[in-house]
Amino acid sequence: MRHQLQRIAGLFLLAVATLCAGDRRINLLPRLQLSQTITYLIRFQSDKTVKTESKVVAPMAPNAAQIDAHGLLRVEILDVQRQGSKAAIHARGRFLALDSGVWLKRPGDKKPDWDKQRVDPHGKSIDFTISPDGSVNEVKGLDTLFPEQQQAWQQWVARFALAWTLPADGMKFGEKWKSEQAEQAGAPIAGLHWARESSYVRDEPCQASQLSIMGDVSASSGPPDTCAVLLTTATLKQKSSSKDATPEDFKLHELRTMGTAKGAGEIITYISLKSGLVVRATEETSQFMDVVVAKADGSNRVHYNVDAKSHSEVLLVTETLLKQP
Repeated sequence: MRHQLQRIAGLFLLAVATLCAGDRRINLLPRLQLSQTITYLIRFQSDKTVKTESKVVAPMAPNAAQIDAHGLLRVEILDVQRQGSKAAIHARGRFLALDSGVWLKRPGDKKPDWDKQRVDPHGKSIDFTISPDGSVNEVKGLDTLFPEQQQAWQQWVARFALAWTLPADGMKFGEKWKSEQAEQAGAPIAGLHWARESSYVRDEPCQASQLSIMGDVSASSGPPDTCAVLLTTATLKQKSSSKDATPEDFKLHELRTMGTAKGAGEIITYISLKSGLVVRATEETSQFMDVVVAKADGSNRVHYNVDAKSHSEVLLVTETLLKQP
């Protein structure tokens, strides 16, 4: 009887421990220090097609574009200021170049033409702050970079600043939360915003990456890590009326727009439980827009169908063969 009671007590304690572990809240804010440097490999690809029905040319119209932006970004932490349960940071980012360029190899990819690689010889940098609410402010130097580098940096900072937007008291398995963010890219339709639903789905073994001189990416030789896996689904919504969707900058040019927009996206983020750093993040997004742009008096109407898809990937890199700027 005594052994049976001990066994029951042991099972009870195990159940309590498991329940407490499930209720344990984890803070995923990065543990950053002054003068710390971190390096990320970023790749951003987008394909936007535009179909036009008109006999005239309208200003401020959406343009078709294909972007394949990639870069190796080194970030130095210049200041860390605690503000309650979170911290504001001031940092500086600079794109680095490998001796022969860098790209993230995928099956079927062709080797880039290194002679045509766009490398900034002046080592321009981006200074910025991340506030306790996750907003990115005081950005300086971004407009001096190549457009591809600007896209790559914007993808990185959106993933890196995610931790500041999480619940201040931490999270636990299965927890879900909602957020809303205005569409950052300029569009001929006003009132666009992304409604996001996120959840902490599981913990999973993870590893930072190392990068060879030829752009091969493999797991770092450092100690293994464990990451919290966060899943975010996003839906693009429109607050403006389809009959009058004119943004303010279009009104300044005496233009009027009508139409609708929709979109969807999925973001998977792996955050180290040890350091709070984003180890890996991917995003897939698709958008569609049906819009008419005309003069304020209704003349010179131009009808556009815009279809856009994008993919981004951000990898924490701990070992590289670099040519320092």
